[in-house]
Amino acid sequence: MSEPGTFGLPVPPPTVNLETQRFWDATREGRLELPRCDDCGDVVWYPREHCGPLGNSSVTWFEASGRGTVYSCTVTRRIGGSWRAATPFVLAYVELEEGPRVLTNIVGCDPETVHIGQAVQAVFDPTPDGPALLRFTPA
Repeated sequence: MSEPGTFGLPVPPPTVNLETQRFWDATREGRLELPRCDDCGDVVWYPREHCGPLGNSSVTWFEASGRGTVYSCTVTRRIGGSWRAATPFVLAYVELEEGPRVLTNIVGCDPETVHIGQAVQAVFDPTPDGPALLRFTPA
């Protein structure tokens, strides 16, 4: 179980490994770094050291804008465990300006005001162990 973070949501420590280390190190600094496939040019999500569709292609990491658009969202009103105290909260897919869609939370606003097509900006919710969780707030 995790304690509430900056935005009142639980902040479970992420699983950090060699492939995701660079991503999580950047979140500690409040930056969004993503890998781009050197062969096809796609931005890779979930961040890792290879392109999913191409298998073992190399990637180059870059600092992303942190801007995105709500692609899909729902307001969660009932849930168990450590998330219960945080209700209502928004669970959303955000389409990043760079292309990928990420599953995340929209924070820092009334959950009822979040809507598809809304512009959002990345924010980082620190965990007790250091890496920060990627969340978004209205732009």
